[in-house]
Amino acid sequence: MPRNSREQICRNTSIHIKPQPDRINEYEDFFGNKVIYFSIEKEHWELTVLVTSEVERMESEHSRLIDYPIAGLEEVKTELLGPDADVIDVKQYLFVTPMTSWNAEIIQYAMQSFQPGRSVFEATHDLTHRIYNDFEYKPGYTTIATPLSVVMKERKGVCQDFTHLAIACLRSIGLPARYVSGYIETISPEGVQKLIGSDASHAWFSVFIPKMGWTDFDPTNNCIVSDQHITIGWGRDYADIAPMEGIILSSGSHELTVSVDVKRQNSL
Repeated sequence: MPRNSREQICRNTSIHIKPQPDRINEYEDFFGNKVIYFSIEKEHWELTVLVTSEVERMESEHSRLIDYPIAGLEEVKTELLGPDADVIDVKQYLFVTPMTSWNAEIIQYAMQSFQPGRSVFEATHDLTHRIYNDFEYKPGYTTIATPLSVVMKERKGVCQDFTHLAIACLRSIGLPARYVSGYIETISPEGVQKLIGSDASHAWFSVFIPKMGWTDFDPTNNCIVSDQHITIGWGRDYADIAPMEGIILSSGSHELTVSVDVKRQNSL
């Protein structure tokens, strides 16, 4: 379920599951994300999960980034050594995970953006821009199990790949970065009616900059995250915050269909 943050409030969420679960439980995971666990222990041919949420999205603080801090990489890394509680919490996002492992090629790719004299914010913005230009968005070319070394070689992938690559770049040079899962509103061309379900599950990354906090970038769309982005939750990588995951016990094949619709309501 969508979580609350400094830029959004989840007013309400309803979840309809068919067939009726035998067990259902709501809890917060280690990262503070809102999670629903359920199990269906009877035979069924189809499972339907419908989640409807009302989210109030505030104006993005990052739209006023004209006053962003000018601290460079080494200055930020020094500040991250401090004992402040906020700094201690973000250190868990410094470490490598199986989905964000890096090699010499990825480190070299990151350092092309983090040039001497350039602020961390400016360098991260440049990294976002380069991933957008250097890699082709191609659904179906990779899976969630495709390693970053293959993504780097083929220069193709989807939002999860580009997000994992950006995170690997940042962590490889000592900056904390987290994986953000959510949805993005798509806007149809003028005069064309938007199709129901045309929006999609999405992913982007967030880098921690002292005195500025977590700052979100979307490499798939070459932008700083705006009010078109709805956050579900965050973690170290996709495995921590998949929109839906589970186990099916079956002797036959199965097919998964996902549809997302983000509808902007009139202002109150």
